[in-house]
Amino acid sequence: MRVRSFAKISSIDFASTIAIGSVLASTVLSANPSIIKSGMAIGFILGFQTLFSKLTLKFNWFSNLASNSPMLLMDRETILYDNLYSNNLSEEDLYAKLREANVLQFSEVKAVILETTGDITVLHGSVEKDIDDRLLKGVISN
Repeated sequence: MRVRSFAKISSIDFASTIAIGSVLASTVLSANPSIIKSGMAIGFILGFQTLFSKLTLKFNWFSNLASNSPMLLMDRETILYDNLYSNNLSEEDLYAKLREANVLQFSEVKAVILETTGDITVLHGSVEKDIDDRLLKGVISN
């Protein structure tokens, strides 16, 4: 039995959370709070988020249109500068992530990937081992 994971958080989920927090804060801090208007605003935000999620799951073309794909930023010791700069990342940002992942030598790096969530993943290890191709499925290298 295959279990499907729905834990992927999109930018719409993040924006919805911020918007709901803003509506709640406005309601609480208002001199004359309107519970009905606030409830309608929150309902609209949740409805839009639900519709967006359902369209993303049901239609691949919508998912491709609305979501980005993971992108390779570093292939082994080679920094892919075009991919780095097209995602508004600097070389210093990359070095910071390498340090955070405890990379001591560029020769340890197998790949650095900008994930769809905005996180940067550093795959590294001993020189003898190579990356399983399944881990790079869907990653754009340009």
